Amino acid sequence: MQNPKSIVILGSGAWGTTLASLASKNGYDVRLWSRQGSVLLEDILEGAHIVLSAISMKGVASVVAQVQSLPVSPDTIFVTATKGLDPATTSTPSQIWQAAFPTNPVVVLSGPNLSKEIQQGLPAATVVASTDAIAASSVQAVFSSPSFRVYTNADPLGVELGGTLKNVMAIAAGTCDGLQLGTNAKAALLTRGLTEIIRIGNHWGAQTETFYGLSGLGDLLATCNSSLSRNYQVGYSLAQGKTLSEVLAELEGTAEGVNTTSVLIQRANAKGISVPISYQVYRLLQGEITPLSAVEALMLRDSKPE
Repeated sequence: MQNPKSIVILGSGAWGTTLASLASKNGYDVRLWSRQGSVLLEDILEGAHIVLSAISMKGVASVVAQVQSLPVSPDTIFVTATKGLDPATTSTPSQIWQAAFPTNPVVVLSGPNLSKEIQQGLPAATVVASTDAIAASSVQAVFSSPSFRVYTNADPLGVELGGTLKNVMAIAAGTCDGLQLGTNAKAALLTRGLTEIIRIGNHWGAQTETFYGLSGLGDLLATCNSSLSRNYQVGYSLAQGKTLSEVLAELEGTAEGVNTTSVLIQRANAKGISVPISYQVYRLLQGEITPLSAVEALMLRDSKPE
């Protein structure tokens, strides 16, 4: 399908509405669906060429099951823009979609995309990744604009993991800034954080070079340096002495890094992957240690080669 016309976006949060706006401005027929809305999923999916999921991780499995129960064309392209891991299986969103629709193309959309900046028309770039090059090109055309540059990539798992795992590092970065530990400490943290993300990604089967691109390093830089990032806000607020429940109650939207950290530690323990930064973020979120203790635990590790 090289010229899709009808786009359905599942999820009417900030990211879903931003993507809907980008596609609408390009002249596509865009239909937005919310789990809290009154429009039936079967009605909105009828005739859809592209179905993009921008729902939070906790809703992915149930929405996939709903869509699976409905008639869907074998040519329909599924796009996932969710950044998270499934608690029950540790699967990524694209793996869940692909398992449910094994013969349909699945595309991952991820990058350094703070929705408020994109809504303001500020320049940004993203990546659409798939093993189906034609599907990726179709999605590229839907969302590309003079202020929103879209690149294609053939490593969907790497693109997806880059966008997902950097949320864990954003919590760490927010904590570092909240404690006012300085630029040197944060630079060291993010450098080692990228190494940790690559280690996890390689173990999962992703390509190293993907993590040096927009969805890896690019997203890491954006999310770990902006107060617009919800995951950064979590770490920063914890460093200010707030409890996790207080932070989440005040937060606009979902900080996917909180759930991702827990699932990541579950997978790392099962697979024997070394994740020292993620482990300290996990302990911090569990209330086992203070923010300062978490940073000290990382800085006081045994000396070793880089």
